[in-house]
Amino acid sequence: MKKPVLIISALIIIFSCNKKEKTSQEKATVPKTETLENKSDEPDEDSAYVFPKTGKKVEDFITKPDIFEIQYQADGDLNGDKLDDIVIVRKDKKNKTALRPVLVLLQNQDKTYRLDKISHLAMPAEYNDSDFKFYDTEDVSIDKGILSIQLYGIGPSGNLFSHYKYFGKDLLLTNIETFNMGAGSHQSLDYDVMKGELFQELINTIEEEMPSTKKTFHLKPQKIKFENASPDAVIEDTYKVTDAENQN
Repeated sequence: MKKPVLIISALIIIFSCNKKEKTSQEKATVPKTETLENKSDEPDEDSAYVFPKTGKKVEDFITKPDIFEIQYQADGDLNGDKLDDIVIVRKDKKNKTALRPVLVLLQNQDKTYRLDKISHLAMPAEYNDSDFKFYDTEDVSIDKGILSIQLYGIGPSGNLFSHYKYFGKDLLLTNIETFNMGAGSHQSLDYDVMKGELFQELINTIEEEMPSTKKTFHLKPQKIKFENASPDAVIEDTYKVTDAENQN
């Protein structure tokens, strides 16, 4: 009677080990893009990142005003209906490393507002965990239907400007501009995301005349929605292209 019991126990242990091994393999093969998407969706599960759909004034969209405040606000017609819309950047009053959601509020005919878009990626956190401020100056503006988020950094961050425009019901990333100062050179990039045209200028600061080299790269055109657009990630991909080309 003991032998059948021992055989069954052995089979259970083998099955359990195989199951664990299979599960660990499945976890290891989860695509990186899926992980990143899940990461960006995390704030939606937190009540602090759930916003009212409508409001009579901009302050109505700041839930928990004892914790959060409006850091930046821009006014102007974004969707071409001749009504002034509002874009706000919400900031945690105490946590300097917290996400800073960007809310796009479209104005209705009755002068109320509706929440149309939210991005947790368009504006980076203000500080990192080492209490280092990423950008020295920041600006959010609306001009001629274009939403611009301009980040100015003297240090390694450099300048990062991102621009967005409505096409139908979608607010799309249209253009990114950067300027960085490195050891021996300055680099500027002007990237038309929707056309896939990337213009690069390198300035050699070692030589007295500071000669410049200009190149144009043709990349795959992209349509990136405001709520999914990470300017840092987009420009990081362009660096890979320019670096590879410059090394050839």
